[in-house]
Amino acid sequence: MVVRVVTAADAAECERATIEAGTPAIELMERAGKAAATEILACATDADMVSVITGPGNNGGDGWVVARELALAGLLVRVIESAPPKTQEALEARERALKPGGSRRIDLADSLADEQIVVDALLGTGSKGSPRGRIRELVTAINDAGDNGAQVFALDLPTGVDADLGANGQSVRATHTVTFGLMKRGALLSRDRCGSIAVLDIGLQGEAVADLPMLIDGAWAHERVPPIRFDAHKGTRGRIVVFGGGEGMAGAAILAGMGALRSGAGLAHLVVHESNVESVHAGLPEAIVSAWSRDPAIVASILSRADAIAIGPGLGQGRNARNLVEQVLLATAAPAVVDADALNAFTGDPASLAALLHGRPAVLTPHPAELARILNVETDTVTNARFEIGSDLSRASGAALLLKGAPTVVFAPNGDRYISAAGTAALATGGSGDVLTGITATLLAHRLLSGRGKRTRLNTPARRRARDQKVGAHRIAEVAATAAYFHGRAAELCGPVRGTTLSDVLQALPDAWNETIPPERPGVLARLPAVA
Repeated sequence: MVVRVVTAADAAECERATIEAGTPAIELMERAGKAAATEILACATDADMVSVITGPGNNGGDGWVVARELALAGLLVRVIESAPPKTQEALEARERALKPGGSRRIDLADSLADEQIVVDALLGTGSKGSPRGRIRELVTAINDAGDNGAQVFALDLPTGVDADLGANGQSVRATHTVTFGLMKRGALLSRDRCGSIAVLDIGLQGEAVADLPMLIDGAWAHERVPPIRFDAHKGTRGRIVVFGGGEGMAGAAILAGMGALRSGAGLAHLVVHESNVESVHAGLPEAIVSAWSRDPAIVASILSRADAIAIGPGLGQGRNARNLVEQVLLATAAPAVVDADALNAFTGDPASLAALLHGRPAVLTPHPAELARILNVETDTVTNARFEIGSDLSRASGAALLLKGAPTVVFAPNGDRYISAAGTAALATGGSGDVLTGITATLLAHRLLSGRGKRTRLNTPARRRARDQKVGAHRIAEVAATAAYFHGRAAELCGPVRGTTLSDVLQALPDAWNETIPPERPGVLARLPAVA
C-alpha cells in the first residue's frame, strides 16, 4: 500500500470513507491499538512494565486498546487518565480493557513511576494549539520520563505536534511514533519530536487520498535505479556535462561532477570559467574540463554526445549567466537539470524558462529562496506551502520540480507529488545542492539510457525527442525523488551531524547505492529513522 502524506482534514476524510465502506469506528480503533501494541513489543523486547497515558478522545481509546493488548502479552500495565473518555468508541475500549477475566492486569494510576515504556495516547490528529491544564502537566511528566531513560511511544502523533504544521509550543518528545495508514505532514515537519516513525496498516480506504503526495522509502527508490550492465563502458554509463563554476566558484562544479561520478556516470565533462580550468583539473582529475565559450560550434561540440546536462552550480549571477543558460538550452535537446544560479537567472520570469526547456525531460532543483525568486513571492510563502507551491510551475514548464528541504517535495507535471524524508542537517551546508544536481543528472541519463541495450548515436534533436518521449514526464519526477532519497540516505549513513562534511556524504554514497533493504514485518507500511 502506498503511504500518502496528509493533513488532519485528509486523515479525517480517509477514516470517514473507511467507516462508510463498512468498517465500524470501534473496529478501526481495535486495529490501531493492536497494531501499535505489536510495534511496541517488537521495539521494546526487554520491557516488563508500561504506563499508558490516555486522553478523552479516540486517541485515548487507541491507548486503552494498547493497554489491554500489552497486558495480555504479560506486561504490567498502568493507565493514567487525563480525563474520562468522551467518545463512544473510547468508552467501549476502556470497558473492554478493564473487564475482569483472564490473566491480564491493568492498574489505574495518577502519576508516572519508573516505567521502561511510556505510551502517549493523550491527543491525536485532530488537536490544535498547545496542550493546557492536566494534559500539559502530563506532557511534562512524559518528557521527564524520557529524560530518565524511558522509551516514549506516541500514538498517531506526539501530543502537542500539530498534524498540519508540526510542533506548536510544548509537545511530547517521543523516541518512537506509531501512526496509522497515513503520514501526517506535521510529523515530517517535526521529526525531532517524533523519533523513529512507523506507519502501520489498519485497512484504511486509500482511494480517499489517492491524489495526495506519496511518501517514498528505500525499497521504492532502489527499485527505480537502473542496473549497470556487466559489460558497460564509459560511453554506456552516461555522459554528464555540467555548466557552472563561475569566477571563484570552482568548488560548486567539482561537487556536481563528484556527485555524478559517485552515482555511476561514465564521463563527467565540466564546463567552467577559464580562470577555474586548472583548479577543476586538480580537484577532479576524473573529469574532462573545458572553458566557457561563446562560439556556437564549440558549445555544440561539447553538447553533441551529452546524455544529460546540469547547469547552474556556481554559475554566478547577472546578465552573462542568463545568456549562458539560454545559449546552452537552445543548443541542445538533451535532458537537463537546472539548478542554483541558472534558476536565479529567471527571477520573476518562469515563462521564459519553460519556453527554453521546450518539453525536454528536465528537473528544476530550487531551494525555497530560489523558488521564491522565480515565483516572485516571499520565501516564507514557499516554506509554508511547500507541499503545494511547486505544482503550477511544474505543470507550466513540463519539468519535474524538486523543492529541497526537510522534507524534500518533488512535483510532476501531471500533478503527482513525491515526498522524500531521507536526510539530516549534514546537508544544510554550502555545496550540498551541487552534489544533488550531479546525482540527479546521472539518474536522469540512466533512466533514459536504460532499456536501449548498446549505445546508439542520438546526435539530432529529433532522435533525442523520439527516445525521450517514451519516458513520461511523471517518470522524470520519480528520477528526481530517487535522487533526493539517495542524497539524503548518504547523509544518514554518516551518523551525527556535527563533524560531518560533504566529503563524508560523497564517501557514503556507494554504501547508500548498494545498501540492502531488509523486508519489513507484515503490517508495517513505512518506517523512518529518528533524526540524528
